[in-house]
Formats: sequence, C-alpha cells, structure tokens
Amino acid sequence: MAILVAGASIAGLSVAQQLIARGHQVTVVERAPALRTAGSPIDVRGAALRVAEERGILGRIQQNRVVNSGRALFTTFVDARGVPVAALPNAEAADSEHDIEIARDRLVAILHDAIGDRAEFVFGDAVAGVAQDHTGVDVTFASGSERRFDLVVGADGIHSTVRRAVFGPEFQFRRHLDAYFAIVDLPLGCGVHGESITFNAPGRMAGISDFGNRTLGFLAFRSPERAYDYHSLDAQRQLIEEAFAGEQGWRCGFLMDAVRSAPDLYFDSVSQVHMPSWSSGRVVLAGDAAHAAALFSGRGTSLAMIGAAMLGEELGAATAGHPAAFAGYERRLRPYVHEAQAGVTYARDLLVPETTAAITDRNRRFPLLAAG
Repeated sequence: MAILVAGASIAGLSVAQQLIARGHQVTVVERAPALRTAGSPIDVRGAALRVAEERGILGRIQQNRVVNSGRALFTTFVDARGVPVAALPNAEAADSEHDIEIARDRLVAILHDAIGDRAEFVFGDAVAGVAQDHTGVDVTFASGSERRFDLVVGADGIHSTVRRAVFGPEFQFRRHLDAYFAIVDLPLGCGVHGESITFNAPGRMAGISDFGNRTLGFLAFRSPERAYDYHSLDAQRQLIEEAFAGEQGWRCGFLMDAVRSAPDLYFDSVSQVHMPSWSSGRVVLAGDAAHAAALFSGRGTSLAMIGAAMLGEELGAATAGHPAAFAGYERRLRPYVHEAQAGVTYARDLLVPETTAAITDRNRRFPLLAAG
C-alpha cells in the first residue's frame, strides 16, 4: 500500500521503518526543513528495547547511549545560594537497569539511517487537508500540491494537523496539566560538569544538566493554560519572562539570558492527549498525536516505538483490512498508554512543587530515597 506518514518524529520514523519492512510504499512529510534535533536526551525502555532489537538498531542505540558520570546518577536539588539540599537517584525513574538514555538527535539519526532510501522524504511541507473515501485518501499539502494515498498515519506531534483535519479541534483531546516546560542549549559544561542540578522556587523549576557532549538548561513553571502562538519564539520567550520575573535564585538569571539569546529553544505545555479512538476510516494516529503522555512521563519515546511495531504487525496480519488492523493496534497499545499517563502528575509535583511547603516536603523525602 502507498502510505503517507506525517511527521519525521521518532514516532513517524519508527512507523516508517516498520511499514517499509513489510513492503509498503512510504512517504514521510515533515514541516521542518530537515530532521529535528532539539530536545533533551530520551529513554528507550521496556518493550521498546525488544522492538529496537527486532529492527536491528539496538546495537547502535547502545553504542550511542548517554554515559553518565557517578555524580550524574543523581539529580541534585539546590537552594537559592546553590547549596545542595536533596538528591534523587535517577534510578528511581527507571523501569530497569537495562533502560537506555540516548540523545534525541542520535536516535532520530539511527532511525533515519535504518530507513535509508527505502522511503520518500519530503521536508519543508505539511498536511493541510484530508479527504477520504472508501478507496483512498486525498491529501492537500501546505505547498499546494495534492496526492492520493491508501492510508495516512498522523505522527505529527501533540499539535497534530492530521488530527485536527480528521478528528476535530485540539482542545477536544489535549489536557493541559497546569505547567509549561522549556529546554535551551547552553555552553558546554558551564560549571556543571557531568552533573544534573535543579533549583526550585514555588511553582518554578530551573535546572542544568551536562551530558558530556551537550549541556542543556531547563525551565518549568506552573500555570493555567495560556493563549499564545506556539510557533512564535517571541511569544514563548514572553511567557517564560513573565513566569521568572524577579527570580534571582541560583542561576536563574544565567538561564534567562540563555533563553533571550538562543536562536531556538523547545517550549510547550505539559499536556496529555486523550482520544476515544485513534483512527477514522483510512487515517490513524501514532505517538504524541494519538496519546501524548506528557514530558514528565519519560515514556513517550518507548510508547512511540512500541506503538509503531504494533501498527506494523497489525497491518501485516489483518486479513480483514485496515479497520481490523487499526482496532488491533489500539487494543494492544492502550494498556501501555494508560500506565504511562497515570504517573505524570506525581512526577510534575516532585519536579515543580507549587508551594514552599511542598518544596520542603519534597526535600525531606529525597534524602530518604537516596539513602534507602
């Protein structure tokens, strides 16, 4: 079948790899002019490790894993003066000792290399409209071109245009979890060598993590949902400026300077996507477009890889056509999604406590976790 995959995300690339392995003709369309590389390191864990092994990429993932120093086995929490006050073993967030942390751009490159020239890639374009009938899907692109496919997979993220075109407005499915999160590249090391350090003020979090070949700054704040243009870097900066206005604790000033001068940064609402169904006719959603678990889950990458494998398997096995395949994919993946989404508010409350009392309580508990 001729299948369009919208989004060259980890979800989209994983779906493309699974589909071409089963003989489908795949086109991947990506709004960005090239593969996206922004974002913090991500985790490949649980059943996603088996998926990677089956697709022949586990060895490369292991070779490119983030190697932490002994100090980076903990996230150290500091007060406004930079004095350590608590520490969380990073193993507390792991599923097992076999989990692999890898830079996002490295995993994207590994998936893209595994696909090679077996799929058509169209960069700098996006799905603008979808019209389907009982034999196929007519897709109109932002560039004005039109093409017809047998199936369409929307793997274009939490703000999916495919989902909006086929299922309805985003507000029907996205649940804001009262927080926003930003990631910005910093000069290598910048005084935090092989460490992960975090400072909290009530309702705010500022952190720096050094991963050896890359150092990232993190800013998060609690807030009801705000109306802004999420494509606008200036609008993103304005929200961060407002949230951290007057905050001079630890290295907040340094991080805000980085936000002001950065040519690009990651910024978005901490949100989940909940949908009654991930498919409609010949269109199916994958990854965050279907079931975003939110950044604090640490499981979005693994969900994307597991879901891609299940979708590929179901399309390969279904004798009753794509409706049965889509139903089987959803039935098998939903338990993983429910588990990933369930613990996100707990993680949010630990990392971005809303009050001084909550920060104090968190700090009391973390030394016990570290010791126990």
